[in-house]
Amino acid sequence: MLTDIFADRYANRVLWPAYTETEAKLLNQCFRIVAEQLFPYWVDGKESESAKARWVSIHDRLSMELGVHELAPKYYSFQTTMMGKPYTQSGFWTMDKVCKDFVCNPYAGKGIPDRYVKERISFVELAFRLKDEELQVQNASLPERIAQARLRSQQQTTRGLRIPGDVGDGMRAFNASLNAAFRASVDELNERLRRAGAPLNYHNGFLQIATDARTEAEIEQPFWSVVSDPVWKNVDIDMKEALDRRDGNDRDPAFYAARALESAIKIISDDKGWTHGGEKGAHSYIDNLGASKNGTFIAPWERDTLKTFFTEIRNPFGHGPGSGEMPKLSAKQTDWAIESCMSWIKSLIGRM
Repeated sequence: MLTDIFADRYANRVLWPAYTETEAKLLNQCFRIVAEQLFPYWVDGKESESAKARWVSIHDRLSMELGVHELAPKYYSFQTTMMGKPYTQSGFWTMDKVCKDFVCNPYAGKGIPDRYVKERISFVELAFRLKDEELQVQNASLPERIAQARLRSQQQTTRGLRIPGDVGDGMRAFNASLNAAFRASVDELNERLRRAGAPLNYHNGFLQIATDARTEAEIEQPFWSVVSDPVWKNVDIDMKEALDRRDGNDRDPAFYAARALESAIKIISDDKGWTHGGEKGAHSYIDNLGASKNGTFIAPWERDTLKTFFTEIRNPFGHGPGSGEMPKLSAKQTDWAIESCMSWIKSLIGRM
């Protein structure tokens, strides 16, 4: 199975021209967040089978993408003596030890420092992504699990057992605590990266290049928060593609940002029951949001502004120019287009 890793996405952009004490410190800090907060390997002094399975999954996914059989040696063997006779001591390291050796062992000067750090940051990204995915599944299944718990509680009550309070309240509180703990881990990771001078930010399964602090705080972080729900997955995917293309100096990043905006508009139109089936493009869906019969979800001036954006920015990149000039935005214009789409999406979702 193919896995999207940080080291491959940013292979052509140098982020760490040298390996210094700062990089060594950062990798150790990031690994400790994974080992101590996301997936503690040892519980009450014993190897956790569930944690072990997760560490094996992360190891196997990353080693496959890096084209190696193991991230660090799994097997050890050394000569010793027992009762005065030579004896070979051998066995397998635990998976947390293997991964720790990969991420935290000092850089030996072999290979390019930038690639070396990126491969280890990829381990951190995959660990956070796995935890993110698990929480999404838990959040989505919470209503069903509460319903099942209530049914069991009712069955127990009929047998003479009474459990005070609503079992759902406790389950919701516990689920909220899991999400809050993960958000705290994400915040710590992003702060550690910032302090190490790494221009990166984790959100919704991926590490990507961070912009200036104000844009990050006021636009990007609120945007990633509102699109974290699975219903907005296509919005999330296209916006990540836009950022990767921008950061990799690839073609048409603004087009993918506009695709994300169009998806958000269509989802809202569908959710509100305004989609009638006769739409012929983004403009028609924008009209659905601006129609007076639908309560004027957006004002006339907002409707016109959105249509202008799709006409002048999205459409030229969505069609071949023929013999005409290939459309292109400057770096500043690209940033504006992406940030504008983020702001629009955040605003539109916030009105639902």
